[in-house]
Order: sequence, then C-alpha cells, then structure tokens
Amino acid sequence: MFKKILVANRGEIAIRVMNAARELGIETYAVYHEVDKQSLHTISADYALEIVGDTPKQAYLDAAQIISLAIEHDCEAIHPGYGFLSENASFSKACKNAEIKFIGPNEYAIEVMGNKTAARELMQKAGVPIVPGTKERITNLDLAKEIANEIGYPILLKAAAGGGGKGMRKVEKESEFIDSYDAAQREARNAFGDDTIYIEKYIVNPKHIEIQVLADEHGNCIHLAERDCSIQRRHQKVIEEAPSTVLDEKLRAAMGKVAVDAAKACQYVNAGTIEFLLDKDKNFYFLEMNTRLQVEHPVSELITGVDLAKEQIKVAAGYPLPFEQEDIVISGHAIEARIYAEDPLNNFMPDIGTISYLRNPDGIGVRVDGGIERGDEVSINFDPMLAKLIVFGQDREEAIEKMDAALSSYKVVGSRTVIPFLKAVMQSDRFRNHYFDTGFIESDFDFKVLDEMKENDEEYVAAIAAFAYNKNKNKKKVTPVNPTPSDWKSKRLNNMREF
Repeated sequence: MFKKILVANRGEIAIRVMNAARELGIETYAVYHEVDKQSLHTISADYALEIVGDTPKQAYLDAAQIISLAIEHDCEAIHPGYGFLSENASFSKACKNAEIKFIGPNEYAIEVMGNKTAARELMQKAGVPIVPGTKERITNLDLAKEIANEIGYPILLKAAAGGGGKGMRKVEKESEFIDSYDAAQREARNAFGDDTIYIEKYIVNPKHIEIQVLADEHGNCIHLAERDCSIQRRHQKVIEEAPSTVLDEKLRAAMGKVAVDAAKACQYVNAGTIEFLLDKDKNFYFLEMNTRLQVEHPVSELITGVDLAKEQIKVAAGYPLPFEQEDIVISGHAIEARIYAEDPLNNFMPDIGTISYLRNPDGIGVRVDGGIERGDEVSINFDPMLAKLIVFGQDREEAIEKMDAALSSYKVVGSRTVIPFLKAVMQSDRFRNHYFDTGFIESDFDFKVLDEMKENDEEYVAAIAAFAYNKNKNKKKVTPVNPTPSDWKSKRLNNMREF
C-alpha cells in the first residue's frame, strides 16, 4: 500500500479522498493556492504544499508544478479528484513517466473516451447502443446542416472535445441551425480550445441513467448498479438518486453488462461511469464516459456498501477487487443534492460572499460531504458548489422525507444557495411520483413555490443576525480563553509542517 499520496484538488472532494486515505493508513499532502491557505481542505491534510499561478485555477491546473512537488516529498501516488486535472490524459501520462501512480485510468482510456466522436466510434464497435448521429468531427457548416436534415430535428449540437454541457445546443428546426451552430462553436472554443462539433439525434423526454463501474489491473471489472441523474439544469446535474425507479432487474442487468463491456473496450482501470439516455420505451443509448470519480458517487456507496474512494486507492496500488459481480447487492435508497452558492430566483446565478453562519444537518442516514466552514469566502475563482447533502433510507419515500427534513435544518448565511429550490423539488408531486425526466426543471417545475420559501428563509437569516448582534452588544469585552475559529486556523497552519 502507498505510504504517501498527494491530492491534486481542493474543497469537498479533496477532503473526501484524504479521509479515505487516512483510513488506509496513508499520509496525505494537500496542494493549495494562496487564496485557499486557510481553507478546510488545506488544514485537513497531514501536510500542505503551496502552488502558485497567475490565477488560482491555473495553479490547480499546473501539472508540472504538482508532479514536482509530489517527487520532492516522496509521494508515491496522486489522486486528482474530479475537475481540474482528473480527465487530462497528458497529466496521467506525465505521472507515469515520473513513476508516480495516477489514481485513475491510463492516458489511452482518458483520451479516447474524452473525445466524444472517438468514443462513439469505439462504443459502436464494442456493440454498445449509441444515439443516432455523426461519427466524425464537423467543421463545415453546410455539411453540418445537411447531416442535421438527414438525422431529423430536433437535434443536439455538442462540442467534440468536452462535456459538462459546454458547447451544447438543442436545435428544434432548421431555421435555428446557423445561430445555434455558431454559438456552440464559440462556447466550445472558449471552454476547450477546440470548436469542432458533432451532431446527434435529440431524444425527447429521456431519463439520464448512469452506471458506476470499477475495474482493477488484473482484468476484473464490475458495475455497482445505476444512478438516476435526470434532475438537471443547463445539462448540469442537481439531484441524483440510486437506484432508479424506472429500472427493473432485467434492464439493470442489461445496462450493467453493456457498461462493463464499454469499460473493457477502452482498457479501463479504476472507478468510472458510463452514462446513458433512456427513452420512454426504455431503449438506452450511450451518452459518454466520465473517466474519474463522479460528484454523485456517494449514493452508489450507500446502496452497495462499497467505499469507492478507498477502492480507487487500492486498485491503483495493485490490489485486485475484493468482490465479484454477484457480491454486489443493492439495499435501500439514497439521494444526493448538490448545495450550490447560486440564487435559484435569479436564473441560478452564482452568489459570492463570506459564510458568516453555517449549520450542517445531521442524524441517522444523513451525510454531508463539505468543503467549507464559517468564515470561508465563496469567490468567483472556483465552481460554486459548497457541499453535497446525501441521505439514505430503507426506501425512496423515507429517503425523500429525510432529504426534506435535512434541507430544512441546513442553514447557510452569507451567500444565497439553492437549498430552497432543492426543498421545493422534494415536495413536488411530480418528483415524488416519479414523473420527471431531464426536462423537469425547465418544463415542469413551478418556480412560484420558491417565493414563500424565500420569505421564510430570509426571516430565519434576519433572526440569526439579530441574535448575534444582541449577543455581541451585551457581551463584556474580555480576552478570550479559547481562540476564535480564524485564530485556530492560523495557529494550526503555523504548527503544520508546511512546505
């Protein structure tokens, strides 16, 4: 087993990986930009290493700097988390060349599955069903229009080099094509430095179902059932649950087998996810593969009892999987809600600020994977996700009730969050009765129900502020015996072996 690993990430995923490593007896090294010097992930590691860059994001994307630090401090492996360098084939290869284990797949799998057109071609050869569309990248507008007419509207324009909803446009009819094509190219160029596009048939009212796979270096590959990620906005997942309510055992087995075949086709090792679209007739089509640990991995952990972060580390260390497919048994129901610092009443615009009050929910079957605490700043430098709230129940109804209650006790002051919106989804009849698909937020959700929730939430925030004001006003001015949270952070950092 490794003795030291470097976690090349920040926030909640860095803390999640560090906790898994610590339980395996491994020392952890955090990297941090100056803006994160007092962040929770920095002080949660055994050691913290500063990285520099023109911007905080560029620092976390500096592969050469991160690998140099790993070498300097004798780290045997690097865990990339998700985002940043996690799906960078060059980074995976550079780690290999430096004789540092990349806790993830090899560069071939990342590269071939990261190229959407190459992935579609490979999946088709492997017998994986794919959505009708182009096999090659498109740069010619006239050719693109011709292909769109052949496939038939509505269609999706998608960036060949990326994912996450960037460079994606739905086109309902031919008259919208040119403007949508130009916009998709422009966004793809800005996001990925590559403006090539591919086209696929738009599946009306689909479910977004993904299968978690896990493979070792000894040829073993299994799946850990599915997650339903259909509650999305702008092609970004908001709520995920497992198992799906629309899959029976036969369909689950069929999709699981296809996912395993897909992973084997790209010589996959470690944890990954095969994503599918499921139409109203329960036909499923390959969408993409995420060659990393997913944000929503906790729901799979809760229904299977498998610690995916630990298994990632053990697989990278050369251990075989300790279980076979028949050992994976689904129990109960889990739901995850992403806590974003966004204003749902202002088109989900990011909302920056300093967290002046934070109360995380707790209780049996309630888990918070967080990366913030009181006093932290929510800035424009990074993704606005603050934490993930995950609940587990004996069945879906119990899980929904737990999530609803947990959201009610979750309080964040200093930045607007999507908590009122998430609570409204939990109370939605369509969600509770399984009548939802990827168009739920845009087409079915009634944003008017947020108005009353917003008023109640603002009253609660005002009460907290008034209580804090009166408490400070009446308090005698004495030298505190215990350090304040910010003092504690500084003292902890000064006592750390910081390099």
